[in-house]
Amino acid sequence: MTTVVWFKRDLRTRDHAPLVAAANLGEPVIALYVIEDDYWQQPDTSGRQWCFIQDSLDDLDKQLRKAGNQLVVLRGSVIAALRELKASHAIERVFCHQETGGQWTFERDKAVIQWCSDNQIEFREWNQFGVVRRLKDRDIWDKAWTELMRQPVLEAPGSVPFAGAIQGVAWRGIEPGTTAADRCPDRQTGGSIRGEALLASFLERRCVGYQYNISSPNTAVRACSRLSPHIAYGTVSLREIYQQAKAAGHHRNTLPRKQKSLTSFRSRLHWHCHFIQKLEDEPELEFRAMHRELEGMKTGPNDSERLQRWQQGQTGWPLVDACMRSLQHTGWLNFRMRAMLMAVASYQLWLHWREPALHLARLFTDFEPGIHYSQTQMQSGLTGINALRIYNPVLQSQKLDPHGEFIRRWIPELAGVPTEMIHTPWLMTPPQKAKFGGNTYIAPVCDHEQAARAARKAVGDFRKQHVSREETGRVLHRHGSRKGSHQTRPKSASQRPPDNQLSLFD
Repeated sequence: MTTVVWFKRDLRTRDHAPLVAAANLGEPVIALYVIEDDYWQQPDTSGRQWCFIQDSLDDLDKQLRKAGNQLVVLRGSVIAALRELKASHAIERVFCHQETGGQWTFERDKAVIQWCSDNQIEFREWNQFGVVRRLKDRDIWDKAWTELMRQPVLEAPGSVPFAGAIQGVAWRGIEPGTTAADRCPDRQTGGSIRGEALLASFLERRCVGYQYNISSPNTAVRACSRLSPHIAYGTVSLREIYQQAKAAGHHRNTLPRKQKSLTSFRSRLHWHCHFIQKLEDEPELEFRAMHRELEGMKTGPNDSERLQRWQQGQTGWPLVDACMRSLQHTGWLNFRMRAMLMAVASYQLWLHWREPALHLARLFTDFEPGIHYSQTQMQSGLTGINALRIYNPVLQSQKLDPHGEFIRRWIPELAGVPTEMIHTPWLMTPPQKAKFGGNTYIAPVCDHEQAARAARKAVGDFRKQHVSREETGRVLHRHGSRKGSHQTRPKSASQRPPDNQLSLFD
């Protein structure tokens, strides 16, 4: 009797319940990963994501070989792969983790479950996040999350019985779907070894001052844990991260400043799952506004020139453009700047949320659908239960990059511009531009202050005319955060975490 352990976004052997359960049966195990070309045709996938996965598959195979097994990689549909394995190895079970992904993976999973049922193959799946499938009441979610995080971390199995050689495919060199043209020179490296090393360095020293240094793009590169892609693709389990962070924070020799930083970090792991739960509860959020009545706020096609300039880092607002160019090059950006990029697209440029959301998804090496679609809508004012956050790109620049270090790094056109002028280069006189440079940097796409005022008025007018109390109540009941099981009303502004506390991308 052979068991298939189907790896998806859980590319590790430690704290992997399906693998442990299969190994404990003492019967042959096939460790399977399927390269699904149709998935890589989806509009929110990219080559930088696939390259991170390739690194992680290398590492996963090494881990499995230590246990006497090896990774089998097939290409095509999962059902075709299982059909092949059923014919060659008479598989009788499929074990895997639940996945909260986009509509495509949701439909894929349902088809796999149905195929297993039709073929008398046992199908079991485990929860790996604090996300509850078929959650009946949001009030009980926090308790379920806490219970899962407190469960013991499962050690990697020392031995995984091998089902025998299977002709798979070499995952290096494959460029499935539309990913071939994507380049990301400084993307993060995948794999459990790298993820565990990041966790160790963060808990040992980098976490100190975490809550104060994660907003600026200059300090966030080091201050953030940088575990986000490893969490997204499961090279390190969220539970292990949480428990190690808690242990480090409660050690008797830990200084109070470090304790506070790790408490802040753990709270963000909680918010991570809180946002993924939204997509689990309402998969349609990938395609339409959370507050259904707000979907009609922007109609008609987007301004193609504005969209293109935003995508290329050519809006004329230095910090905005520096963030986009940095993201294109590295695949990562701290949350505060991600929020600003999305808000500028939604308000100052008045673009419909969907195309900017898809563009950012492709750029994020750490793309996590449940967080991404909830957050892009939140930053676009489409939840109906959160305050509008219309970022002023100049004030953000002056506050978070006061000396223009980040701007000069990513916008070489402004390298010679003095600090007092670098945040508003369009105000430089022709002689100043001739003296300091900046002639080649593009003028702003519009007056950002005027555009922000117009957007705020347009949103306010639309809400007054088209938003009902009933729909707002529906969103709050289904997706609102809970301070306790009794809470059914929205938190006050003072109770809500600030925007940079909702970072689930660190």
